Amino acid sequence: MKGSGGTEGGVGIFFIGLGLTALAVYLFFDSVRVTTGGGWISGMFRGRGGGMWETTSMGLIFVPFLIGVIALFYDAAQKWAWWLMNIGLAIIVIEVLSRVRFLMNTKLSHLLGMLVLFAAGVGLMLRSYKAQGSSHSDSDTKPPL
Repeated sequence: MKGSGGTEGGVGIFFIGLGLTALAVYLFFDSVRVTTGGGWISGMFRGRGGGMWETTSMGLIFVPFLIGVIALFYDAAQKWAWWLMNIGLAIIVIEVLSRVRFLMNTKLSHLLGMLVLFAAGVGLMLRSYKAQGSSHSDSDTKPPL
């Protein structure tokens, strides 16, 4: 029976490795927490010492988008309004994505366990591509000198 990679056997080893790898990836993602922080664009408005631009509300980033939408509802043929709306939308997307922060909160022993599970799973999956249970070794296939 042909198995992983067209070799004999190895299907069971492949699925055991796949299971170990999937478990390690799940445990890794389960230990990562997602939070938000200061954004890239909103960070430009905050001075080093605070000041009048210090704000927690970032409604200012919606202004170009809203002006573009208003202008498009007035006359959809205006190219500058399409540009302004698209630039405003890009600013909003950049700001939202730049605020995302990933924190990993796990013990060292758990992290090491996840890494060992991942490495063992990948090793077993790679091993499954070798022919399993063959009765001859490499020395049998080499011609005598």
